[in-house]
Amino acid sequence: MKLKILQPQSVFMDETVDKVVAQGPEGAFGIRPRHLDMVAALSPGILAYWPPGGEEHFLAVNGGILVKQGETVQVATRMAVLGNLGDLQTAVRRFVTDLDERERQNRAVVARLEADFIRRFVEFGKNV
Repeated sequence: MKLKILQPQSVFMDETVDKVVAQGPEGAFGIRPRHLDMVAALSPGILAYWPPGGEEHFLAVNGGILVKQGETVQVATRMAVLGNLGDLQTAVRRFVTDLDERERQNRAVVARLEADFIRRFVEFGKNV
């Protein structure tokens, strides 16, 4: 089957593989050519794949969406990194740290919006 890793500006990888193992929110799962078509969310983690007759290869992804349709598995992700397992664990930690920081920033923005809404609502009540 074909494995395509897609990033926003480019095709990161386009290879023939026998098997793919990915990490989703509910845990790891494997895909082979005859499995049913599916769509799954990916968590930041390690994606493993096996080229025909070859050894296991690894890449880190910072989340994304996996779509298996027919003989093609497509993974859309913001960032992917190829490498050996030890180096990729560092990349995954960085992905998770970046995700935590973005979530913290988003919560701060929402809190400011809520405070602004309440302030305007109180001011509106005084003007009526």
